[in-house]
Amino acid sequence: MIDPDVRFLLANERTLLAWVRTGLTLQAGGFALAHFSGGSASGKLSGVIAILCGGVIAVIGYNRFKAADKAIRSHRLPTNGKGPALEVIIVVGIAFLLAAVQVFSLIKK
Repeated sequence: MIDPDVRFLLANERTLLAWVRTGLTLQAGGFALAHFSGGSASGKLSGVIAILCGGVIAVIGYNRFKAADKAIRSHRLPTNGKGPALEVIIVVGIAFLLAAVQVFSLIKK
């Protein structure tokens, strides 16, 4: 059996690291939001949701990494997954959630 080109394996690992970095960034932002929200329940809830979504993004990245690794080792292209679309939906959803929290906090003042 012919070994796969190591460049493809390393590129797959770099892609996994990008997914993990994105998830970790979202978790860090969620922690900061929850911590510095000034005690508001909506700010803390938004932060916790961002933290959980960051974990989900990391899991999606790992699943895509495993699927791509299996495909690379069997000398075929990986299938198109739903992970990137789900990541975009999560990030846009959090953006709308944060915008709504800001609008409602302005209305209360």
